[in-house]
Amino acid sequence: MNAIGYMRLSSKDQSKSLEYQESSIRQYCAKNELKIIGLFKDNGESSYTFDRPDYKALEAYLKKYKGECQYLIVLDHDRFSRNLPEALMKIAELERKYGVKVLSTSERIDLDTSDPDVFMKRAFDYMMANKELFNIRQRTKQGIRNAKEKGRYLGRAPFGYKNIIDGTKRNLIEIDKVQALIVERIFRDYISGIPLYIIHKNVKPLGFHHTGKSAIQSILENCVYAGLIKVPAFKDQPEKYAKALHEPIVSDAEFWLVQNMLKAGKRRTRVQPAEDFPLRGVLKCWCGKKMTAGWTKGRKEYYLYYRCIEHTNFNLKGPLLHETFEKVLKALSFQPHQITFLIETSKALLVEPLKLKQERLNQKLQALQNINEKIFKLEERLMNNEIEASTYKTWFQKFKEEKALLEISLEGKKKPKIDTSDDIIQRLLPELSNLYQIYEKSNITQKHMLIRGVFKDNLVWGSNMFRTTFINPIFEDNLLKIKEKGLLFYEQPSLKSGIIPLSTQGRDRTGTVSH
Repeated sequence: MNAIGYMRLSSKDQSKSLEYQESSIRQYCAKNELKIIGLFKDNGESSYTFDRPDYKALEAYLKKYKGECQYLIVLDHDRFSRNLPEALMKIAELERKYGVKVLSTSERIDLDTSDPDVFMKRAFDYMMANKELFNIRQRTKQGIRNAKEKGRYLGRAPFGYKNIIDGTKRNLIEIDKVQALIVERIFRDYISGIPLYIIHKNVKPLGFHHTGKSAIQSILENCVYAGLIKVPAFKDQPEKYAKALHEPIVSDAEFWLVQNMLKAGKRRTRVQPAEDFPLRGVLKCWCGKKMTAGWTKGRKEYYLYYRCIEHTNFNLKGPLLHETFEKVLKALSFQPHQITFLIETSKALLVEPLKLKQERLNQKLQALQNINEKIFKLEERLMNNEIEASTYKTWFQKFKEEKALLEISLEGKKKPKIDTSDDIIQRLLPELSNLYQIYEKSNITQKHMLIRGVFKDNLVWGSNMFRTTFINPIFEDNLLKIKEKGLLFYEQPSLKSGIIPLSTQGRDRTGTVSH
């Protein structure tokens, strides 16, 4: 009679080595005069499923050499499986399809597997094995939770860190100085309002090789960067955050501020801007809808154009719009005497009494102290079983976000200094003398911010010039010069007409056809 031996070693249970299992199987086969025609070993595989490499090879062997094997021998039934229903179904399947009887080394060779008592004994054995599997999983979960409560990060280090092993052989992570700079920039840029896809585009050349739409958001949502370990809920123990053993890359306040911003969900960008089309998304058609842009192929080359998403047969030449807008920005730039006036006026307006600053600072410090007391009392109530874990989680998140906002606003201000705005004004305001140079050096997002800062969302092309119903008041002194040059028409909105400049595709307000 022929037999196949099967051995399985779990990654979590190393008490029965593959060598020991093989030795026991060989002894059993020799004692019962069985010829071993094959040995299959699964190392580190789960007992809950039969999706194991060598077990699948075993079934393929039985299928190929059907009828040549009569027995499948295992050390114990828990080596075969710890899944009660799956194990019993698999045993019945092997007997039915291949005529193979599954036996453990503790069972007789002539065991009648159709005997109800044998079935009950095996069912009980597999039930106990199933129970032990659940115990192993529970102990593993508790062990993982205990390790996380102590601040240990388990697993492969995330971007910004690297794995190390200290003298106690505990898994630890430490900061990767190069990658940490990229993580810092991701958090800083997001807080400053830069969209996720722009952040991804900016950090890729720096060494951020993670791909996918959620790559940046995954970084922002990972509390590991704030020196925190997320401890999962277990039984009646709630989810919580523990102080990590590793060093943080960003502050606790920055992390919770970002979570608040992500939760708010206000960073949806409707228009995907591109460097070639700086006016796409901010320039409107005469009908009020925003212009799109693209390239069109001519006979010899490609041409850049803008057009309305509604009036697709009316194209505007991109180079003409870009050149005209360049002239508008240059004409808006302040003259030296205007810069001098602005500097003097700004210095007078920005002087804030030190007493008022101190009062505001004290109010924020008091609010921070109150939040810390609320967090302490919340944790105390949880420990005394006065509130549910879900209630604790909700209020803990709320208090941490409030605390983060306060800490961000207090950063670097706990020791108030004499106002240094004079130096800032003296240094920065003269830069406005060349508005186009600022625009040219900006990325696409900054260009849109600048345009909206000057015109809001009221920039229209019509009658061969730009038109607007709004311009930032600080630039109004230069409007006459721009209008004389035929670059920009400033049109005061009326209550009836709304805010869209009254220009049509082919005619201006006087009825003159534009070309």
